[in-house]
Amino acid sequence: MPLQVAVQMDPLERVNIETDTTFFLMLEAQTRGHGLFVYAPDRLTLDDGRVLARGRAVNLRAVRGDHHSVGEVEVRDLSEADVVLMRHDPPFDMAYITATYLLEKIHPATLVVNNPAEVRNAPEKLFVTGFPGLQPPTLISSDPEALHDFHARHGDVVLKPLYGGGGSGVVKLRAGDPNLDALLELHALIGREPVIAQKFIPAVSAGDKRILLVDGEPVGAINRIPADGQVRSNLARGGRAEAVDLTARDREICDTIALELKDRGLLFVGIDVIGDYLTEINVTSPTGAQQLRRFGGPDAATALWDRIEAIRGIV
Repeated sequence: MPLQVAVQMDPLERVNIETDTTFFLMLEAQTRGHGLFVYAPDRLTLDDGRVLARGRAVNLRAVRGDHHSVGEVEVRDLSEADVVLMRHDPPFDMAYITATYLLEKIHPATLVVNNPAEVRNAPEKLFVTGFPGLQPPTLISSDPEALHDFHARHGDVVLKPLYGGGGSGVVKLRAGDPNLDALLELHALIGREPVIAQKFIPAVSAGDKRILLVDGEPVGAINRIPADGQVRSNLARGGRAEAVDLTARDREICDTIALELKDRGLLFVGIDVIGDYLTEINVTSPTGAQQLRRFGGPDAATALWDRIEAIRGIV
């Protein structure tokens, strides 16, 4: 039996069909005969208790420059969908959080991937702190004195926006670097949120591993190599992807977090591992599935839809 699948995403016409994970997931759904409806997060509405979305039915094809056809604009009651993929990109701001509150009203009768309440309760750079021994030394604070003390204790550090994504705003500060105050002033101009500081891991020069997990089980990994002279390895920031195998330490990390992911209903997750350290647990819009498949690794889209169909009772 085909499923009706709604996808909350950034504009479909702008995606790179050769790298975009959302497109890859949608194409697999369509191949299985499921119907697709797309809408932007700012077209989500709560109307007298009904969760509505203004969007279009869509048909996809893997043709660059001609990758989709759309139907007429219509409003659908998302409680009548079988599955909603919540796939729009961070920043994880109040608009993002509000979307989780609205989608929580229809889950799990309509299966929202990932569970919207747990997306809200597991902000990616905070969630990871719940697993002692997996992270490098980490500080989350708005207190300049605490941040200066952390910098002095650990030397080279990386400073990140707490709720950013895609490598945006990530900088490296060397031991004794005098620019910390200026950077904190810039962060304060953007918002009131704390920042996160982590001890710099030199192993990042060998790559930042993205491991994809479906319902707590590792599917496979890619290694993201930063461009020359860069600290950020994100593919959106010029990083280069390459094939990589899971190590014993990678599997230990996955085993440690697996039950928590399952219990929270976080079906599709991407974790970042540098050297022996877990640095982030990405639950909003994880990427890397196309690159993993291209390198001959497992198909994360197949694994995810197998699990979704099992939950929805499709054999």
